Amino acid sequence: MDVPVLRLEQLTKQFYEGVLQREIFSDINLDILSGQFSILTGPSGSGKSTLLNLISGIEPPTSGKIIVDGIELTALSEKRRTLFRRHQVGMVFQSFNLIPTLSVSENLMLPLDLTGVSRKEAKLRVIETLDRVGLADRSNSFPEQLSGGEQQRVAITRALVHDPTLVLADEPTGNLDSDNAHQIMGIFKNLVKDEGKTLIVVTHRSDMEPLADRVFHLEDGNITETFVNMGVNVEGT
Repeated sequence: MDVPVLRLEQLTKQFYEGVLQREIFSDINLDILSGQFSILTGPSGSGKSTLLNLISGIEPPTSGKIIVDGIELTALSEKRRTLFRRHQVGMVFQSFNLIPTLSVSENLMLPLDLTGVSRKEAKLRVIETLDRVGLADRSNSFPEQLSGGEQQRVAITRALVHDPTLVLADEPTGNLDSDNAHQIMGIFKNLVKDEGKTLIVVTHRSDMEPLADRVFHLEDGNITETFVNMGVNVEGT
């Protein structure tokens, strides 16, 4: 059987609100294989964004294990989790988070600078990834000169430019109209099909679910699989 690129084992996350302990989710077990496009749904406050933060190593779980590409994040120090995230994870958010005083290409150079990629190699990667999302002619533009859909495509490119193992997107179409939303989800679908990227997208849009290989629903501390595309392997070792 295939080895999962992401494995969650008895994952639990709790917060304290004053002296009261609140459990977001408990004992989640999940395997996602390489090259799968998964959508995560659930009501507001169910813990979807928190789960992405745990998977990316932004914050640790209360208990349980998170294993990404064979690396157990829960065994790493905060510094090593940061290094892991810079190299292995690409993240896309609802807010574009582009630096307004930098051009498109300069925004894309930042993650490459953090990972120590040479300037020559970085420029080549920026050109290639912009071409992939149809923005090769916008490399010298500034964020304010772009439409919302174009800015989100730049944000996706920024998440891909360092060739991550795992791409996580938190409501990436939340600020877009329907046409741009479908265009963005189409880009995600092509990433899985053409490049074999492993992708998890949080979205409230049920009309996007048929694009995914798998759909999960998080509610009341539990995660359930609600949709599997025919022919998709869901079992790891």
